[in-house]
Amino acid sequence: MSALVESYVAGRWVRATDDGTPVLDATTGEEIARVSSRGLDHAALVAHGRDVGGPAVRRLTFHERAGLLKALAKHLGQHKDEFYALSLRTGATQRDSMIDIDGGLGTVFSYASKGTRELPNDTVILDGSVETLGRGGTFVGQHVYTSRRGVAVAINAFNFPVWGMLEKFAPAFLAGLPSIVKPASQTAYLTEAVVRRIIEAGILPEGALQLVCGGAGTLLDELDEQDSVAFTGSAHTAQVLRNHPAVLRRGVRLGVEADSLNCSILGLDITPEDPEFDLFVKGVVTEMTVKAGQKCTAIRRALVPEPLVGAVTEAISARLATITVGNPADPSVRMGPLASLTQRDEVRKAVEALRNSAEIGYGDPNRVDVVGADPERGAFLSPVLLRARPGATEPHDVEPFGPVSTVLSYATTDEAIALAARGKGSLVASLVTHDPQIARAVTLGLAPWHGRVLVLDRDDAAESTGHGSPLPVLVHGGPGRAGGGEELGGIRGVLHQMQRTAVQASPDMMTAIGGRWTRGSRRTVGEVHPFRKSLAELEIGDSIVSTARTVTLADVEHFAEFTGDTFYAHTDAEAAAANPLFGGIVAHGYLVVSLAAGLFVDPDPGPVLANFGVDDLRFLTPVKAEDSIRVTLTVKQITPRSSADYGEVRWDAVVTNQDDAPVATYDVLTLVAKTWPQESTG
Repeated sequence: MSALVESYVAGRWVRATDDGTPVLDATTGEEIARVSSRGLDHAALVAHGRDVGGPAVRRLTFHERAGLLKALAKHLGQHKDEFYALSLRTGATQRDSMIDIDGGLGTVFSYASKGTRELPNDTVILDGSVETLGRGGTFVGQHVYTSRRGVAVAINAFNFPVWGMLEKFAPAFLAGLPSIVKPASQTAYLTEAVVRRIIEAGILPEGALQLVCGGAGTLLDELDEQDSVAFTGSAHTAQVLRNHPAVLRRGVRLGVEADSLNCSILGLDITPEDPEFDLFVKGVVTEMTVKAGQKCTAIRRALVPEPLVGAVTEAISARLATITVGNPADPSVRMGPLASLTQRDEVRKAVEALRNSAEIGYGDPNRVDVVGADPERGAFLSPVLLRARPGATEPHDVEPFGPVSTVLSYATTDEAIALAARGKGSLVASLVTHDPQIARAVTLGLAPWHGRVLVLDRDDAAESTGHGSPLPVLVHGGPGRAGGGEELGGIRGVLHQMQRTAVQASPDMMTAIGGRWTRGSRRTVGEVHPFRKSLAELEIGDSIVSTARTVTLADVEHFAEFTGDTFYAHTDAEAAAANPLFGGIVAHGYLVVSLAAGLFVDPDPGPVLANFGVDDLRFLTPVKAEDSIRVTLTVKQITPRSSADYGEVRWDAVVTNQDDAPVATYDVLTLVAKTWPQESTG
């Protein structure tokens, strides 16, 4: 009997109390592992995540969590050969394994980078601007994101045992949540191997990641209102989860990615001679054969203008004829087997259902020539292309989760949009066109029914990542039949798992709560210029109020001549006087900002190393010749960089005139040394 895949629960590896269910090699049919969760203590599993993992992760700032993700991805990258060898047994070719394994590691790297660049070095995220709630400015509101106090349960499908786990884990960890991963049994042995390498590295805090191999058992019974479940799988199982008491009555958050009848549309503007025609054909074939079509984003429906149905069917068939099916270890093989014999049987049933309203244009679901393997012992299936008859309904209802696609015809752009919508909600649609008007009409028509839309043409094809590739920076999920869930999307995927709360308080209290200076809060104006303070010495609220400077007509004329900005409001007194906004010559806005910098900058070498940007610049009141201005500069936010000997300081700048009316507001962004004089790092 083969080895039993183990679970990782409450800090130790645990074997089930029974012999488990056999898992077969997708290519050879031999037993390679057994899987079971019998005997697991689900209460201890969840309690360990909440009581040990959660507090440990939440103690870390976003930057610290991001640093651990980066270290984790680097560590796993050293073991890719081991993962690739196991991935072969799932039926994956080298290319398939790259999408799963390297794609998973790339997602972790992406979240590590975004966590450092886009999130504060803190444990709370401020969402949007402060809202003034009272006339006097003493009562304000601010939305904040904080970490929930539960666990994130990730229930994954069989087709992506590595990426499926990591794309859920990375944003959850960054959000401050410990994860409990439950992979599909068919490929759980690969997920277990990755988790073993994660645990042995000791990079993550204890309890941050636990693993359940086998059935979910009573896991959901242990969850409550602070917990969440992210599910990828069938619509049937999704419905079971939706009806679970934990979701219905205890408020467990449920995110679902389920069945998806994705489509690709060939635009009405395309002819067989256009490069877009080949791009369309190549895209359909790629999505039919990568991972043997076992992708939730694969193209199930190819929507083609009526006059081109024959040409498209012939072109796709010709490409499919070049696809070698067989043992994924053979370099000549382009498509391996499905994940299991059961999966092959399910796809065959789906093809039979589709044949009620379609003819087979290529392939035989019951016969396939196989290289380097036994076609009966392995879960092999030929790519199958169907051509739907007019009025076909099955292609919009039946999802063959394998190397199968159906060509459907349409006459008008509106009809193509309507056919796409008959999928009742999908993860992704692609449109192949070189006509901007078609691109706009179809994209806006598809958007309400799809989580992602790829518009492909000769201009973006070289860099396009393809129809079926979810990217960590873009939302993955879809409405309706696709489950209504949402994952990834960069920092959106992190915020999605946190709690957004509206906080109402005085400016001083808001500053203390959010860690960012709020306008109206106390300022500290000391004898030492803030630019003379290192990051270690600066505090939120440190300020400087400059002396005043008169802006002369000569200043305005010089700036116009020097920069070439001779807009009439700065150079033509008669035209400027006729402008209802100005009523005379006014200073350039950028002249005002430049003069303001001269008022607050300390010129000598010091801890301020560089100015790297200005955010949210607004010009509020025109500055006329002979007006005077002064600037108040306040430390708004301090963000140390863990990987450098400096950090970022955001300063609130308010420029006022002689009447104390604000003429410009903006944030100044600087890099400031952590200590000064700087300590040598060499």
